[in-house]
Amino acid sequence: MRHTHLRSLLITGTLLAATAACGGGTTSTAEEKTLTWASTGGQFQEDEKKALQQPFTAKTGTTFVNVSPADPAQVKAMVASGKTQWDLANMSWIYAGAYCGELYEKLDDPGLDRSKFPPGTTHDCFVPTYRYANVFSYNADDYKDNPPTKIEDFFDVERFPGKRIVQDYPKNGLLEAALVADGVPPDKVYPLDVDRAFRKLDTIKSSLVFAPSYGAVQQMLVDRQGSMVITVTARSIVTAQSGANLKAVWDFTTTDIGALVIPKGAPHKALAQQGLIFVTEPAQAKAYAELTGTAPARADVDISSIAYSDIQKSFNAFLPDRGRLLEQDKPWWIENTDALVKRWTSWKVS
Repeated sequence: MRHTHLRSLLITGTLLAATAACGGGTTSTAEEKTLTWASTGGQFQEDEKKALQQPFTAKTGTTFVNVSPADPAQVKAMVASGKTQWDLANMSWIYAGAYCGELYEKLDDPGLDRSKFPPGTTHDCFVPTYRYANVFSYNADDYKDNPPTKIEDFFDVERFPGKRIVQDYPKNGLLEAALVADGVPPDKVYPLDVDRAFRKLDTIKSSLVFAPSYGAVQQMLVDRQGSMVITVTARSIVTAQSGANLKAVWDFTTTDIGALVIPKGAPHKALAQQGLIFVTEPAQAKAYAELTGTAPARADVDISSIAYSDIQKSFNAFLPDRGRLLEQDKPWWIENTDALVKRWTSWKVS
């Protein structure tokens, strides 16, 4: 049955989430001008407040209640109880795609112009709020005289010895990289030839280190537990800022989106959609990109006009001359994530 793994993830923590969702509280007279925004916490959510929320407050008077983490299990619990409290949530688009109309609202505001976003990045239940990449980088201290220059080098442990760090999740860009390194043209990568990809991964399996979180990826790199990595744009930037001598390899890179989604039964769906439209407009998109080093979601925002720092530029896949880029196929991942997670989990221990 489709999405059984996603369903099991949603079940985790559901009872606790339901208790939180059903908690009491008084209703403010300003409730209609308040949006509850769930996200990741930490600096990432602080950047959302500054670049996205505060300008919307200035324009409309809307205030925000910020909560974290944005756990899909809590969305399921709130919807099941009929007491959804969140209006917007920053979480993987896979959940919104898999449970569109069931646990997440369809976006139907006529002001939401999907034509302004790159092809393949929108859905009935989500549009991108920013873009990022799964960046292949290496520790320059480990390869001073012979640095890697192409995606094949990630899979060449003889010429480039050392551990390779990846996040412990199959949608980390590694499967696509394996296929391209094995000779598949980027425009032929999807649908993924999963058997071929895992055969390629078998050749470097003993050199892979699986990090349980982005924070662990960063710490492992700073502690020099690995010489190469494939990880997301923002984490690459923060890791380099933390002291790791990372250098990006611009040959083949998968790209993806971050998305704000609206849980089913959100108290202020109409206002939430207005907020979603607002945060993707050029001014807010540029401000957010400058804070995070990610790229604007809309295709009509000139990335060259964004005041990135030098270190942000060094890990930004959307700047000129960054090699071959491939957007991760949204319908394919929505359909196949369950099977891939099971295959990934069994492969690691085999």
